[in-house]
Amino acid sequence: MTTSYGPLAVWAVIVAIGVVTYAIRFSFIALFGRTDAVPPRVGRALRFVPPAVLAALVFPALIDAQPTVTGTLADDRLIAGTLAAVVAWRTENVLATIGAGMVALWTLRFLL
Repeated sequence: MTTSYGPLAVWAVIVAIGVVTYAIRFSFIALFGRTDAVPPRVGRALRFVPPAVLAALVFPALIDAQPTVTGTLADDRLIAGTLAAVVAWRTENVLATIGAGMVALWTLRFLL
């Protein structure tokens, strides 16, 4: 990928983003390092961060924007992901979820 910016500008942006990211993360460590415990409201809100991150990572890989609704709903990744979600909900077993999702995906891709 080409850009009209010079190498110095690109590296300056990379360093600036790194510094800002570090400052944001360090601010939470410094803030909660001074208090005895995380406030209850913040603790309740932080419980939802892992599922939100997981959903943000997984859902774009499952949904394939087809021109038709039937093309999207018949996508093998979406079907296998839905089956894996049902297995996860019923068993609460990570290995069973991964196994069921992979077997479903491989069956849909290679055998059907």
